Amino acid sequence: MARNNNSHHQDNSTNTATPGGPVVALSKKTLPTAKTVDTQSVLKRLQSELMALMMSGNSGISAFPEEDNIFHWKGTITGSKDTVFEGTEYKLSLSFPSDYPFKPPKVKFETSCFHPNFDMHGNICLDILQVIVE
Repeated sequence: MARNNNSHHQDNSTNTATPGGPVVALSKKTLPTAKTVDTQSVLKRLQSELMALMMSGNSGISAFPEEDNIFHWKGTITGSKDTVFEGTEYKLSLSFPSDYPFKPPKVKFETSCFHPNFDMHGNICLDILQVIVE
């Protein structure tokens, strides 16, 4: 095998024969590493979602940052009209991780709620949501 002295870059490929076919060059490049999360991007995303929620006009759902911390929200959900939940207001706490939206927020019902997807402490118990509970 001849070595090319004119090139200073490393060749990270191998030649592999496919069954019944030609030789194919396969690259051994490493997968891209996860980017570090830009806190400013997360802040912009949360501010945008807060604005969208406020502008939605849905009077049955509300959420606002707790004090001056955009990563911790308090929310309410009002029971739907013409259901057994009508007139009930459920309070929630939401805690957004620093790598949101790549990781889900922690959500907890502060108001007791009888529902098969919530435990007696208000934690969501539905694996498909992949929600982190405290």
